[in-house]
Amino acid sequence: MTGTTAAEGRSTQAWHTLDRDRLLAALAASPGGLSSEDAAARLATWGDNALPSRPPVHPVWRFLAQFNNALIYFLLAAAVAAWFLGHGVDAAVIVAVVTINALVGFLQEGKAEKALSAIRQLISPRATVWRDGRRTTIPVAGLVPGDVVVIEAGDRVPADLRLIRARGLLVDEAMLTGESVAAEKDERAVSADAPLGDRTGMAFSGTLVAAGQGTGIVVETGPRTEIGRISTLIEGVEQISTPLLRQINQFGRRFTWVAMSAAVLLFAFATQVRSYAWDDALIAVVALAVGVVPEGLPAVITITLAIGVQRMAARNAVIRKLPAVETLGATSVICSDKTGTLTLNEMTARRIVTAAHTVVAAGSGYEPHGTLTAPGGDEDVAAVEAAAPLIRCALLCNDAQLRESGGVWHVDGDPMEGALVALAMKAGLAPAHVRGEWPRHDEIPFDARHRYMATRHTAPDGTPVVFVKGAPERLLELCQAQATPAGPAPVDPAYWTSQIAASASRGERVLGFAMGTAAQPDGPLQHQDLASGLVFLGFVGFIDPPRPDVIGAIAECRSAGIAVKMITGDHAATAAAIARQLGLTDSPDVITGADLDATAEADLAALARRASVFARTNPEHKLRIVKALQSTGAIVAMTGDGVNDAPALKQADVGIAMGRKGTEAAKEAAEVVLLDEAFASIVAAVHEGRTVYDNIRKVIGWTVPTNGGEVLTVIAAILFGFTMPMSPAQILWINLILTVTLGLVLAFEPPEPGVMARPPRPSGAPLLSRFLVWRILFVSALFTAGALAIFFYALGRGLDVDTARTMVVNAIVVFEIFYLFNVRYLHTTSFTLRGALGTVPVRLALVVVVVAQLAFTYLPAMQALFQTRPVALLDGLVIIAAGVALMIVLEVEKLVLRRSHGLLAPDA
Repeated sequence: MTGTTAAEGRSTQAWHTLDRDRLLAALAASPGGLSSEDAAARLATWGDNALPSRPPVHPVWRFLAQFNNALIYFLLAAAVAAWFLGHGVDAAVIVAVVTINALVGFLQEGKAEKALSAIRQLISPRATVWRDGRRTTIPVAGLVPGDVVVIEAGDRVPADLRLIRARGLLVDEAMLTGESVAAEKDERAVSADAPLGDRTGMAFSGTLVAAGQGTGIVVETGPRTEIGRISTLIEGVEQISTPLLRQINQFGRRFTWVAMSAAVLLFAFATQVRSYAWDDALIAVVALAVGVVPEGLPAVITITLAIGVQRMAARNAVIRKLPAVETLGATSVICSDKTGTLTLNEMTARRIVTAAHTVVAAGSGYEPHGTLTAPGGDEDVAAVEAAAPLIRCALLCNDAQLRESGGVWHVDGDPMEGALVALAMKAGLAPAHVRGEWPRHDEIPFDARHRYMATRHTAPDGTPVVFVKGAPERLLELCQAQATPAGPAPVDPAYWTSQIAASASRGERVLGFAMGTAAQPDGPLQHQDLASGLVFLGFVGFIDPPRPDVIGAIAECRSAGIAVKMITGDHAATAAAIARQLGLTDSPDVITGADLDATAEADLAALARRASVFARTNPEHKLRIVKALQSTGAIVAMTGDGVNDAPALKQADVGIAMGRKGTEAAKEAAEVVLLDEAFASIVAAVHEGRTVYDNIRKVIGWTVPTNGGEVLTVIAAILFGFTMPMSPAQILWINLILTVTLGLVLAFEPPEPGVMARPPRPSGAPLLSRFLVWRILFVSALFTAGALAIFFYALGRGLDVDTARTMVVNAIVVFEIFYLFNVRYLHTTSFTLRGALGTVPVRLALVVVVVAQLAFTYLPAMQALFQTRPVALLDGLVIIAAGVALMIVLEVEKLVLRRSHGLLAPDA
């Protein structure tokens, strides 16, 4: 069969269902490998065994894309207008703000598309194959379907293989399936509908061989492998805009049209109704446009996000993209992977079950510290004494070693064997000493066909002893007796079946143990040597324990109105048990990948919203769940650490990867990386995200109405035909001095009380909420009324127009200072000691503004530049009194709205 014909024959194959003969026939392959000529022909047909790459976006286009925003366009137009009107300083400030904003976005997004390259690095560079009837090594990229590949412990699987030989083969598939324990592999075919984690005859590209050796036929290469399909999923995930970016863009578009329309109407009114000269009217309108545009808003929002990044970094959450800070605050659903996120991803021997007793081991992970106790009022000493032979067997029939590094215990070898060594150390045994007393002479390695491992030792008294560990049901078949306190007794199958079932219901993985006298003290240990004389000692239940701080973090999520969902590739019983321990759900229902496959797209959203636990899921399932939740309007945060999580991490509104044990692919696909891998840090990040959004609302709530107040004051003069209360130059002075001082300080505000007691805001909530719209209108009206009152007060006292205008400028600055103190607290009163003192940035900004206004008012050079005049002490006190009155009115308004819980409440 030629390469092309083979291609036609393999397009619809489910490789895990084929036995050896059918597999070789389907691929036109042989156990001795392909010939070089055949391999070259197949390589031409199928291409390199490499993941495809797409050309990166040119840096120039990435930089220019940062300017693709309606508000930015309007700001640039305002800068051009200011420049042609001779206001070069303002034009330069506007351009600088826009450029800095673009540079920050450009640098942050420069790392956004590395997920594919991170996955490619998981592919091992060379592979051992049979070619032309001999064993050789070739570059991984040269592998083709039909190649015979040899793998052994420590290798990374170079392509998707259908195994034709496996000896004690264990493969770590956590990156694909999320399972904590290495998967046992054999040559058997399985059913077509077997989930990925149950395809025991397959070894998948990118996974790591933990133990044993095997030989497999390459069945898929490059993008057709499981890891390649994930890469394709990531590439096909469309980057979605964050809530903040959507709202800022919407706000910018609306603001642009309103400002442009108002400018045109005002220009027409001034020239046609009030008979202004067109150039004077144009100067006034452009000055007002520059004054009303919140040109500092993008920069202040960026600074606010950057400060949130710093605060989150202090709480072990590294932000890779600035808008993710705010998106965390809007999160309404957290979809969490189980292994390594909700759990420690460290196997722990939790329960020892013998014929007469049960012993529970405290502690978690591989740390060999913890007590052994008997539950239910049983006597501890008797229970531990009865378990001693089993613990000794678990330590001796074991190849793992524990080591401590930097206060953290690590396992060299199989994770379950490492957990057994930790169990023995908790029982007071010294592994090196015990193994020295019971020297090993031979062993039968674990084999998936026989489902056990056996070792032969010499006891301290010289007796040859065999220790066996493996699947409990397999060991029970080999044993004629069980160990009891009174000595060996006939095996009680019903008792062990019920105990194993109880452990399974708790989500425990079980491993049985047996021992017996060796038939011969030397020679190779054979399987037939285990056919008689074994005594069943009991079994050990293992768990991947929940992280200790997760339960409290999930409870806090609930109080904040955030739903938490577990999505894992692990078994349904294990997922359900962990969910119960975490208090994640009271329902026993677990939705499996098969259930998701059987669910129509139209019904998936309701299922995803209702269920809390999803098990035996693959990357496509996770992606579908996230998309379904997003279709309901939810803001979804997805956490994970494996390659299998990467597509869903990228699809989610905010992806959160684990920093220490997470794969590079997961980190690069995510917006947030948790350094301590603690689920509680996610909740802390949500807290910071909500604080950031509150501060952004405060920035908008302060910036827009203060700009609006000063502009409405001048518009009123044009509409009603009285003298302008401020000159264009004075409007631009207010704009310049306050943008770089008071306009920035709200970015540094600490969180208000009760941030996590509020439900998440709806995904469709506008940036300008009803409360903010009301605030803009109300405060703008107060500013206008106050400024005009000061203007006419000055004129009524007989002061000249320049002095009256100077008083108006100072009044608006004082109003903005008092309003700043009011807006610092949207949900509580500002009349507190904390509110009066302000933060350090507030106090520094006040000093700068006061000094600048004194120079503006009394410095001769500034008087000549801005046509200002000195203000008398009495008049200055009147201005301050007006500011106090404004503060009181706004505090009363805040109190009334807060108590009303109506449409204009601060959260509305």
